[in-house]
Amino acid sequence: MLYSKINSLQKGGISKLKSLVKILLLLAVIFVIGIYFNIGDSEKENAVLLGEKSTAPEKQGEDLPMKSSLPGKSTVKPAGGLGLIIGKSSDEVIKTYGKPTRVDFSSYGYHWWIYGAEEDSYMQIAIKSGKAVSAYAIGDNVNVSPFKIGQPVDEIYKNIEIETFIDIETKDSSYRFELSEPDMNMRPLIKMDQVYAQLYLDKFTGTVSSVRFLNEATLIEQQPYELTYRGHLPKEPELTEEQWVQVEAGNRQQIFDITNVMRKRFDLSPLKWDDPVSEVAFMHSSEMYKDKYFSHTSPTKGDLAERLKGARISYMVAGENIAAHYVDAVAAMEGWLNSKGHREALLNEEFTHLGVGVYKKYYTQNFIAK
Repeated sequence: MLYSKINSLQKGGISKLKSLVKILLLLAVIFVIGIYFNIGDSEKENAVLLGEKSTAPEKQGEDLPMKSSLPGKSTVKPAGGLGLIIGKSSDEVIKTYGKPTRVDFSSYGYHWWIYGAEEDSYMQIAIKSGKAVSAYAIGDNVNVSPFKIGQPVDEIYKNIEIETFIDIETKDSSYRFELSEPDMNMRPLIKMDQVYAQLYLDKFTGTVSSVRFLNEATLIEQQPYELTYRGHLPKEPELTEEQWVQVEAGNRQQIFDITNVMRKRFDLSPLKWDDPVSEVAFMHSSEMYKDKYFSHTSPTKGDLAERLKGARISYMVAGENIAAHYVDAVAAMEGWLNSKGHREALLNEEFTHLGVGVYKKYYTQNFIAK
């Protein structure tokens, strides 16, 4: 049996990175010059897979500047499509897009209405208190004007001034989101009147992978970027165990759906759902959360090969992706897509089945080929 060639590629990437750093440092000494270089893929993977937010703590201060330091162009406005649904009533959503094929609960108090019997039309609309507060689209045929799924990133940067600071003022509070260099390269945030567009960019193809639209309240609540604020900082709702079970079920199904959307984009066969493999994935996510570790190797049950063997699951090839602390399944999926080793698992043509396990905000994908 073959096991986890994906993981070994990740380790190899780290070794190559260390060698590259040594060479660059040597050159710096020899020529006595300052050298700037981007962080290597493996280091980016480690940062991304531990969640979207910057590792810097949220800061509160009385002297928070409320104007961006960067000059911006005129406000970008949606010319039509999904962005215009934000703020509309649930009745208007149904009138525009019909009834959803499924409804999933989220940890932010809204329900995801899932659309897209076909991968090309897959999208999600978040409904809270009878109104659309967010929307996400990855299907190639979904209208996300003024952007387009698959659009070259160069076109966006050529026509739109994307700022590193996003300032928001409410009645009693002020907020500033600061985007890091990786944020700007993989998930820039663009203000569109009272709606915000979060672009998920595929760094390997240089195109738009998907788009998420949010209103101000949802953006502030999710806090997906480094945040400085003055006043009140909303907290994520506290959920009961029963509610978490519903959230986990929704995230699990969304990860499965979006995985196959991504695979179809690259002309790969869809994966089939596997219940026993999903149970193995769930147990790993649960243990990582409860025992406070983040690793492919369980202290009690071993690596993926040992865990599959313990569940008496036979396979030819297996691989695993894990992530933690992302705001939801959508964010975790786009993080995996932009990570070399995890992308190779997602887009591996040998895999035939997928099991997904979600516990709180720990996500595990187990791939096998039968």
